[in-house]
Amino acid sequence: MPAEISILLVDDNAVQAAIRQIILRRAGFCVFAALNPERALVQLRAGDFHSEIQLVITDHIMPGMSGTEFVRQIRETHTHLPVLVISGMEEAEEEYAGLHVDFLLKPLPPEKLIETAHRLTAQNGPDRRPTMKSETLSVHAER
Repeated sequence: MPAEISILLVDDNAVQAAIRQIILRRAGFCVFAALNPERALVQLRAGDFHSEIQLVITDHIMPGMSGTEFVRQIRETHTHLPVLVISGMEEAEEEYAGLHVDFLLKPLPPEKLIETAHRLTAQNGPDRRPTMKSETLSVHAER
């Protein structure tokens, strides 16, 4: 990977966040993990990271703010920033209609996470094609 790519990872589950952070770091990404979507928004808007965030990966169900509301607020200031939503609920994908996200189902094998992160960070701008349902994995709830 020629330049370090920065990812903001938002998940209220500290164990899941840590595992995904390790996977992505081992693949060469710079990963900033946040357990709180409200705090992640403040940091993103203020540019509190040492490099520009090129991908946001978020959980769908989080206390205080859903993944849907989190993405809506991101879109107010970062209209073309790639966002990957990870959920154990297939029906949640409908909530993201029009928000230009990629949606994958849990459980998410490490290889799929890495491949998706590479694909989303390699495609700059609004012409990228979000992941369709036929490309998602089978549903297995982690919680």
